[in-house]
Amino acid sequence: MVVEKYLNENFGEVKAKHSSEEVLQKWRNLCFLVKNPKRRFRFTANLSKRHEAAAMRNTNRTNQEKLRIAVLVSKAAVHFTLGAARQPSDYKVPEEVKAAGFQICGDELGSLVERHDLKKLNFHGGVVGIAEKLSTSTNNGLTTDSDSDLNHRQEIYGINKFTESEGRSFLVFVWEALQDMTLMILGVCAFVSLIVGITMEGWPKGAHDGLGIVSSILLVVFVTATSDYRQSLQFKDLDKEKQKIAIQVTRNGYRQKMSIYDLLPGDIVHLAIGDQVPADGLFISGFSVLIDESSLTGESEPVMVSAENPFLLSGTKVQDGSCKMMVTTVGMRTQWGKLMATLSEGGDDETPLQVKLNGVATIIGKIGLFFAVVTFAVLVQGLLNRKWQEGSHWRWSGDEALEMLEYFAVAVTIVVVAVPEGLPLAVTLSLAFAMKKMMNDKALVRHLAACETMGSATSICSDKTGTLTTNHMTVVKSCICFNVKEVSKPNDASSLCFDLPDSALKLLLQSIFNNTGGEVVVNKDGKSEILGTPTDTALLEFGLSLGGDFQSERQASKLVKVEPFNSVKKKMGVVLALPGGTFRAHCKGASEIILAACNKVINVNGEIVPLDISSINLLTDTINQFASEALRTLCLAYMELENGFSSDKPIPVSGYTCIGIVGIKDPVRPGVKESVAVCRSAGITVRMVTGDNINTAKAIARECGILTDGIAIEGPDFREKSQEELLELIPKIQVMARSSPLDKHTLVKHLRTSLGEVVAVTGDGTNDAPALHEADIGLAMGIAGTEVST
Repeated sequence: MVVEKYLNENFGEVKAKHSSEEVLQKWRNLCFLVKNPKRRFRFTANLSKRHEAAAMRNTNRTNQEKLRIAVLVSKAAVHFTLGAARQPSDYKVPEEVKAAGFQICGDELGSLVERHDLKKLNFHGGVVGIAEKLSTSTNNGLTTDSDSDLNHRQEIYGINKFTESEGRSFLVFVWEALQDMTLMILGVCAFVSLIVGITMEGWPKGAHDGLGIVSSILLVVFVTATSDYRQSLQFKDLDKEKQKIAIQVTRNGYRQKMSIYDLLPGDIVHLAIGDQVPADGLFISGFSVLIDESSLTGESEPVMVSAENPFLLSGTKVQDGSCKMMVTTVGMRTQWGKLMATLSEGGDDETPLQVKLNGVATIIGKIGLFFAVVTFAVLVQGLLNRKWQEGSHWRWSGDEALEMLEYFAVAVTIVVVAVPEGLPLAVTLSLAFAMKKMMNDKALVRHLAACETMGSATSICSDKTGTLTTNHMTVVKSCICFNVKEVSKPNDASSLCFDLPDSALKLLLQSIFNNTGGEVVVNKDGKSEILGTPTDTALLEFGLSLGGDFQSERQASKLVKVEPFNSVKKKMGVVLALPGGTFRAHCKGASEIILAACNKVINVNGEIVPLDISSINLLTDTINQFASEALRTLCLAYMELENGFSSDKPIPVSGYTCIGIVGIKDPVRPGVKESVAVCRSAGITVRMVTGDNINTAKAIARECGILTDGIAIEGPDFREKSQEELLELIPKIQVMARSSPLDKHTLVKHLRTSLGEVVAVTGDGTNDAPALHEADIGLAMGIAGTEVST
């Protein structure tokens, strides 16, 4: 073929065997050419096969193109049938909507957001135009002079609640209780016992055994059904309580906390990392917003939301960033509401304990049935042998028939005795008792199966902040311009202001009030209120105690870019546009990380000097000293951006000037040390897994009684270990500091899969979510727990 022809023309005929030295040399030259990387030619082994493959690819490509066209045509048809044929200009406002003072109806808003219809949004004037048609403001939110205004809005657009499915009746629970395998066997035995007993001994004496079995069945069914019915009612109330999520809303010109049930179209909602989007809406402003839409679309990749893609859907979660959104659709008109309307309540799966108990009951029942059959066979064989010896095996009297029934009754008795009829009742009562006790202790058990799993837990991995500690933080120490001060009292803050140079104090306040996810607002009572995470709240309180004014600081500059704090980067950064046309970046976060990004520092005189080795050692010693006192340390730094800045660029990661370090106190919860001791005495290993500094973590762990003779390790060191090293190291770990969510997940996964532990994870934040889901038991702690962790 082609290769053979090429070889014959250039190198002569190559024989298969006994080739001459000349031909062999030509073959060696050919091999050299083929192996030479400078020669970019190749031989076509089989052109016919290649043509077939190309034809097949073309066919597949043609089929794919046809399929793509078919999908596009079907989408176009769907859009046409759903109203795409109607141009936006054809939209007419319903009369009842006009009468209520609005210029757009709920169905129009719902279709706009659900279909991500930018064309329709632009027709209505964009986000600002929608706000005007909803009689709201993107800055001040709804303005309601009376309850009648809210009522009119509710009548037109609905309320932010979903239609609840009807609860199951008591009879349904009775029927479910009767499905127990043990009770089924007992029911058959009761039926047979009644027939045999009444036949042999008459009524009522012969019915005693059968009625006794029936009574035990009814008792178990009644207790089980009653317990499950009460549990369903309690969980219904718990679901309502759990869904009363408080979110931050701007209404009547001030920012306030409000239940998601009270949201109405036109409300301005503030969202941060970990929050669940409470209703369909439109993006107003924000930074680096990534939305997890997997609950709606199944797509694992987060969606970037911005002014170009401003649509936010109810039920999705904020994975990164922060933003303001305007609510457009609530309740059953949202995409999440429509999805919930299509779902029906499914049956509960059997718990591991129920599976094992049913298995035990089945095995015991089979063994009992085997011995019952053997006993019955032996007794019948004895009767037959006796009749054979008497020569009357063909003649049966009434007494002999009753004797056969008596043998059958003995067999039934063996089955009844063998079947553990007390197991269902015992399990039901014990689990119901456990659930009630936990409810009294303010522990909400969402799935009763968790009661069973918790009883066999061998390891607990606990977060520190908000779980072992109260999560109410205050700045108690600071090191600004190398001046270490106690600042836990108001007088201490005044003294610090007096000692600090004016330039350093100004930079410190600018950093605190601008580089934050929190906010100082005036509530409806006219009092200042700090909203935000515990860390942000502590820093804002510190800034206010230094005499700072939040509003004036925010108005003195403009935020150009924000990179919100997350548990992977362990820092937050902002870029400010200053009045003189210059730009300045501020960052704060884990002290070691921010300090490593600095090359300058502000000294005692307020001068900016290079960050030399002695200064680094001094600041590092201060960090370690703060951490040894169980303080959480944060470093604040800034950087002048002399070459300007564009919002599409990332915030610089190095070249900063260190402003100072603050130490934040987060007290240990009362009773934690005693609880850890109880767990240890029960054979449960308690580990602390936190993102804090290792010295802080060790100090808190010792205070809680967690760190004894084990190992304290940092996340970066942990993730560098090999699988073999991890298997040897993990059983000794008692504290893991500076850990990322992936480190927590890896630790829990190895404990479960490699070491066979039953692991419980406690946490209250978004960074705990991967570990909570990986664990056998996920315990979301306290009212601060985000929607991701619950």
